[in-house]
Amino acid sequence: MAREGKARGWWAKFSDLPQVYRQYIGLESAAEEIQDFQTIVVPGLLQTEAYARAITSSGARKPTPEAVEQNVTVRMERQKLVTEGKLRLVAVMDEAVLHRQIGGPEVMHEQLSAMPELAKLRNVTLQVIPLKEGAYASMLSSFALLNLPAGPNVVYIEGLTGDLYAEGDEVQRCLAVMNELRASALSPSGSLEMIKHIRDTDHQQ
Repeated sequence: MAREGKARGWWAKFSDLPQVYRQYIGLESAAEEIQDFQTIVVPGLLQTEAYARAITSSGARKPTPEAVEQNVTVRMERQKLVTEGKLRLVAVMDEAVLHRQIGGPEVMHEQLSAMPELAKLRNVTLQVIPLKEGAYASMLSSFALLNLPAGPNVVYIEGLTGDLYAEGDEVQRCLAVMNELRASALSPSGSLEMIKHIRDTDHQQ
């Protein structure tokens, strides 16, 4: 993080961000690959502005309108790592994420239209675990694996009462789980077909 700070410390100007969030942004900016598994919401690096605003507005700490807009701005800035090809992203999510009406039908239609476009990028792989899969590894816990070229890899787990970082053996265990999740998921092309189908049926404008 120290080495990357001068080149990628854009988040320093957002002084009101919680320290733990600033720490994650630093790790994310230093990573060369992130494998992100989500059971509840679309991974942050794939969220549209409207979807991110709806998520942030519903936070448990009841953020002010100003705080909401700052967080949305930061999330959009973070996504440049993906859109500018600086980061490889493997995003795996439960099908339930695609059905949840976050922000309403219009917001969800836009979100489900944006993901196939992002998936066209060479550095983005998107997979969905279908509901028919039943029980599967880690279905009760979302997590992200950060591959850091200049240091040990890290697992990040976000929680209501605090965030958790793990290294060493836990990284290897989570990597094995991620491989299982990807094996349980549809192929990238099959996942995109599902996303478009749900967009055109569940979330019609």
